[in-house]
Amino acid sequence: MSLQALLGTELPLIQAPMAGVQGSALALAMCRAGGLGSLPCAMLDAAALQREVAALRAGTHRPWNLNFFCHRNPPAPTAAEQAVWLQALVPFYRELGLDPDATQAAGASRAPFSHAVADLLEGVRPPVVSFHFGLPEPGLLARVKGWGSVVLSSATTVAEALWLEAHGADVIIAQGLEAGGHRGHFLDGDVGLQMGTFALLPQVARAVRCPVVAAGGIADAAGVAAARALGAAGVQLGTAYLLCPEAQTSVVHRQALHSEAARHTVLTTLFSGRPARGIVNRFMRELGALNPAALPFPLAAAAVAPLRAQAESRGSGDFSPLWCGQNASGCSERPAGEVTRSLAAGWNAAARLP
Repeated sequence: MSLQALLGTELPLIQAPMAGVQGSALALAMCRAGGLGSLPCAMLDAAALQREVAALRAGTHRPWNLNFFCHRNPPAPTAAEQAVWLQALVPFYRELGLDPDATQAAGASRAPFSHAVADLLEGVRPPVVSFHFGLPEPGLLARVKGWGSVVLSSATTVAEALWLEAHGADVIIAQGLEAGGHRGHFLDGDVGLQMGTFALLPQVARAVRCPVVAAGGIADAAGVAAARALGAAGVQLGTAYLLCPEAQTSVVHRQALHSEAARHTVLTTLFSGRPARGIVNRFMRELGALNPAALPFPLAAAAVAPLRAQAESRGSGDFSPLWCGQNASGCSERPAGEVTRSLAAGWNAAARLP
């Protein structure tokens, strides 16, 4: 069965869920263009989730995807761990005129999928549900499967792809190291085990029976065509949509994407505690992108938030997570539907190759 038949879409293209830079508007634009629009849900409270899902249901009759994290929240950090992280940030707090002593204790800014969330979705029965960081526990996954939802999840290694297939994923997203935002690894945190998209993709496609979607560093029609030639059943793209008018990308983030700075991205743990790819800024340069003092995911974010807010109010992205893949060359200020149609041309062109 083709990916389009499985998902119920016209095109084998998926808009990557991008928390913090999009809502239902971008997802709806993708759906209307014939692809699968995705809504990032890990940072939404119950009211926001219900509101955004209602917008999706009212805005299109085509399938859409709800994306959730399924990490396990770490235990509360010790006072010593908290102090080490805050001490690393004190010079920045003082420079921006903020009181480091007023910083709130670390709290989880990203929640894993839960039975409480499933209760909210029971009557909705979303067409597609995708997960990052593995899959939820079997009983919870069984609820999702019981809705008739197609289940997607990200793999950063062949071992993760095999695990996902064995544990119930219907589609595997092969997330190459070039991808922007958070790494989806869940079996091993060693990023040295992870590969670029076009090294990972054919290995995963040979190893599993379910459809494999390529993700990471694909920015134009030529990249889409290459992914198809290497065995992809479809392609997921995020960075290509960051400048679309339907996205909620901040002013400082848009400025960075327009600049030469977008050519230099690295993995950093500073903003959440988990490796994620973003444009290098002052915060990363001065603290070190993978600073061991950062609290574990998702607790690092709480102490950074005041710095980000204060800097952005001054027009600076020095303390902002400027998520971006390694290839921002296809990022332009065009409507999402236009971007999607140009990408689809690459998929169709690959079909005509001998």
